[in-house]
Amino acid sequence: MRTLCASTLIGEFFVIGFAGLVAMKDDDLSTGTVWAVSGTAMLLSVLLCGVITRPGGVQLGWLLQAGLIASGFVVPTMFVLGVVFGALWWASVHFGRKIDEAKARFAAAEAEPS
Repeated sequence: MRTLCASTLIGEFFVIGFAGLVAMKDDDLSTGTVWAVSGTAMLLSVLLCGVITRPGGVQLGWLLQAGLIASGFVVPTMFVLGVVFGALWWASVHFGRKIDEAKARFAAAEAEPS
C-alpha cells in the first residue's frame, strides 16, 4: 500500500505546486497567502509518504484529498483534478491493501515447512 499511496501523494505534490502558480495570477490573493497554503499542502503530501502505514495516515490522506477538491474554489480546474486524485487515492488504498494481503499470504506459504 505504501508504494501506491506514496506515488499518488508525490503526484499531488507537483499538482499542488502548479496550482499555486496558477493561483498567483489571481489579483485578490497575495503571493504570501498562496504559497503559505500551497507550501503547507505540498509539505503535508510529502510527509504523508512517510506515515501512510501508521494509524491515521490514510485518514490524513483523505483530508488532503478533500482540501485538493476544495481548492477548486480558487483554481476551478482543481475541482476536476481533486476528484481525479481522490479516485487515485481510493485505488491506491484499496488495491494497496489487497497487494499487502497477497504478499503476507505468499510469505506465510513460503515459511511453512513442506
